[in-house]
Order: sequence, then C-alpha cells, then structure tokens
Amino acid sequence: MNTNILEVKNLSKHFGGLKALNNCNLSIKKNSITGIIGPNGSGKSTLFNVITGNLPPTSGNIIYSKEEITNVPSYELFSKGILRTFQIAHEFTNLTVLENLMMVPDGQKGENLMYTWLNPREIKKEDKIIQEKAMEVLNFLNLDHLTNEVAGNLSGGQKKLLELGRTMMVDAKIVFLDEVGAGVNRTLLKDIGTSIIKLNQERGYTFCMIEHDMDFISRLCDPVIVLAEGSVLFEGTSEEVKKNEKVIESYLGKGNDL
Repeated sequence: MNTNILEVKNLSKHFGGLKALNNCNLSIKKNSITGIIGPNGSGKSTLFNVITGNLPPTSGNIIYSKEEITNVPSYELFSKGILRTFQIAHEFTNLTVLENLMMVPDGQKGENLMYTWLNPREIKKEDKIIQEKAMEVLNFLNLDHLTNEVAGNLSGGQKKLLELGRTMMVDAKIVFLDEVGAGVNRTLLKDIGTSIIKLNQERGYTFCMIEHDMDFISRLCDPVIVLAEGSVLFEGTSEEVKKNEKVIESYLGKGNDL
C-alpha cells in the first residue's frame, strides 16, 4: 500500500471575510495521480498556491514526507522536488524550447560571473550535460522537432508539454498541475495525458492535478478529491464521484455540469 507523500491538515486561508480554504484535510499517496475537482470558487487554486509556497496559510499544516513545510517559500520547495505548473504557461517567450529547458536547473556554474572567467571549460562541460538532459526530455515528450523553435510561437498544448518538460529537468518528487488541459486541443491533450502516465509509471512521479475535464480526470486520476466551499466534500474513484449525490448537488448548485 502506498504511503502518503503529502498531508494537508486543517488548512485554512482567509481573504478578509472570505474563507477560500476552510479546515481542509486531505492526503496524497506516493506514486499516485490525484485529481482535484470542484465548482468555481471551491478553493482549488488557493489550495495549490498555499501548498506550493505562493501564499501563506491563515492556519493549518502541510506535511511533505513527514517534514513540516508550512510557510516554506516556493524556491525552497523547488529544491525539495515540489513543483507546479500554471493554468497559463509561464515560458520564456523569446528563448528556444531547448533554452527554456536548459534554464531550469538551479545553481549552474555559468550563473557565477567569476566562475565564467576562471573556469570556462567546466561551464562548457556542465552546459553539455544539461543540454543532453534537455534533449532526452524533448525526445521523451515528442517535442524534439521543436528544439530550436522560439517558445512564444508554440501552441497552448505545446506550451503545457514544455512546462511538463521543465519539471523533468530537476529531480521532481511531486508535481502540481493546474488545469493542464485548459485551452488544449483533444489531440495534444491525449499526448499530455500519455506523458503524465509515463512519468508516473516509468519514473515514479507523483501528480496532483486540478482539472475540469472529467474524461481527462477519469483516464488519469485515482483518487479524485472534490472540493466545495474550501474543504473536501468527497473522495473516491471518478465513477464514484460522478454518482455521488452531494457532488452532483454541489455542481448543479453552482450552475456547472459534472
């Protein structure tokens, strides 16, 4: 049985009188692909922002591999292998696809001006290793034909794949995907789903994803966690979620279809 890689305990986030998260409790199993769904305003993005260090919680705790990470900033979580993508891709638009990937690893020797003067050979050696890693990632994601394309010219789906590739350039342990399917055509969405499954099964990635596309969720996720009014309403398989009366009522009450 898989152990929990991350636990959220009594997590709350208030914006004035608005309780975006309200004593939220959930856990994510190691090597799982966990789906997070819920009506608009249910607290999904706020949950991701608090877990990944982009917002401080009002109260509660976040435990990662038995380590307290509440209020740890995002750059420190990055070094621990906790990464996230965004609904709107954050690529470097004027750099090539290859360069976007090569920018990711932290602490590169070439970032130190003094080192560039004293040890240029070491920098070239490191750059070669990083480039080889980036090419491996592009081949894995079937993006190698876009290696030298400027990232700003990519389609929405290709940018989402590039963001996924960026997580592969470091030793990712758990990746939070925020609406990876938003604005993506069905063909590329299928490719993204296949890549997520391969990363999960072949490389041991744990994923937690916010998504509105229930077909996509059903293909990838087990379990599926339903948020409503800032806390967990229900957790189960995608089929159990679709049949649960409380979930149906929550969505219909917000004017959404499940």
